[in-house]
Amino acid sequence: MSARRQAQLSPQMRAPDVLKSPSSWAGPVVLVCLLVFVMTLVYFGSVVNPSGHLHGLPVAVVNEDLGASAGSGRLNFGEQVAAGLTGSRVVSSRLSLHPVSLAVAEHRMDLGKQYAAVVIGPGFTSSLLAIAGVRTPAGQAATKPAIELLTNPRAGTLGVSLASGVVSPALERASRELGQRLAQLGSAEGASAAVTALLKDPVTVSTVVYRPLPSHTGLGLSAFYIALLTTFCGFLGAVIVHTSVDAALGYAATEIGPVWRQRLPVAISRWQTLVAKWVIAVVLTVVLTGVMLAAAVGILQMNTPHFWLLWLLTWFAATVVALGTLVLFAALGTLGQLVALLVFVYLALASSGGTVPLEALSGFFRFVANFEPLRQILDGVRAILYFDAAGGAGLTRAWVATAAGLVFWVVLGVLVTAWYDRSNLYRMPPDLMEHLHRAVGAYQQEREGNAPDNGLEGRAGPAIATPATGNEPPSPQ
Repeated sequence: MSARRQAQLSPQMRAPDVLKSPSSWAGPVVLVCLLVFVMTLVYFGSVVNPSGHLHGLPVAVVNEDLGASAGSGRLNFGEQVAAGLTGSRVVSSRLSLHPVSLAVAEHRMDLGKQYAAVVIGPGFTSSLLAIAGVRTPAGQAATKPAIELLTNPRAGTLGVSLASGVVSPALERASRELGQRLAQLGSAEGASAAVTALLKDPVTVSTVVYRPLPSHTGLGLSAFYIALLTTFCGFLGAVIVHTSVDAALGYAATEIGPVWRQRLPVAISRWQTLVAKWVIAVVLTVVLTGVMLAAAVGILQMNTPHFWLLWLLTWFAATVVALGTLVLFAALGTLGQLVALLVFVYLALASSGGTVPLEALSGFFRFVANFEPLRQILDGVRAILYFDAAGGAGLTRAWVATAAGLVFWVVLGVLVTAWYDRSNLYRMPPDLMEHLHRAVGAYQQEREGNAPDNGLEGRAGPAIATPATGNEPPSPQ
């Protein structure tokens, strides 16, 4: 290297020199600490106390008890149990109980609208009276007093567990209260020790799974993980597109191992840059979601009754996430990646209802769930995988909400980039770009005239690659 060129180079810095400058590390440390703090509050805060936040979890109450005559009156213990559940503040403050018929309850569970159903059978009263020694009218056969708790794991296993955790203790209390009332009947006097023991807790509560999940569904979590991977396809795809396009346009360096490459920046408006990234992202998300489903279905044998519909939904949803992430990049620059990470990943995870049902989240996360994309994606994927692609199971909501998200991000991207362009807020000022092009042109001419000197090449590769347009930059607009 010539002495003149070496004299122009800055003295080489060492690691201690970098560490002595707070501007090198203070900013990243503060930013990362703030990000981890917010991530912990958002993500862990949504799952730390689901039972404490539980409110409005939908459960059906089905009373089919026909009642029975006892002495001069008629009793219906099924009605008393149902009224006790709906009238209990402990239960009603945490669950949303719906007294309906069995057909309606099953229909709502088929759409994932209810996590469980308490079913009181037709002979409930007569079977209790038979235990107490009260004769029932002819034709009413005495059966074992039992209540079924139909659970709906397709709606969410944790939601089922929370519902059972509230309903089961309430039914146990109801059983003891019924036993005390039966013991007060005159016919129960002088009962054997076995009958007396039975009357202390006469009702058997059995848990029955309604429409068990098929195999290869991850115990009901396959929908959540596919929805989450769909979000990652959109987010990571956008990051790759943003980095690659900026490198191709000369606004970012490309570094692979020891090879570093920097193109000369080209003059292009922010709007045109965003359009180019959007088009690439739309195509890329088709491939990414296809690869995701090929691995999940083709290799891991995930149960998928409507494959092509699932691919279409995941592609559309991933595209919207990618477009939104690219808008945040265009509006906020490098900071846009952190904001997108919070919006599309951590805040979305906390409010999706994939692991913890929405009814067990705090009010903030329930509000955020109305427009967070992961919740909408999960509703659609769950409807396709578990509820035969029924629109009422969440598929219609998924399409509508995702389409609304598409409109929002497109409009926001147009407004932000158009305002930047009209305000002449270039990514690089035109005069600086022109000076850079001319300086690189002069450097290349000098280098061509002194071919043996390869001081700026070698292991690191060429320092600057000249674009095909030449040294003179086009107009920025």
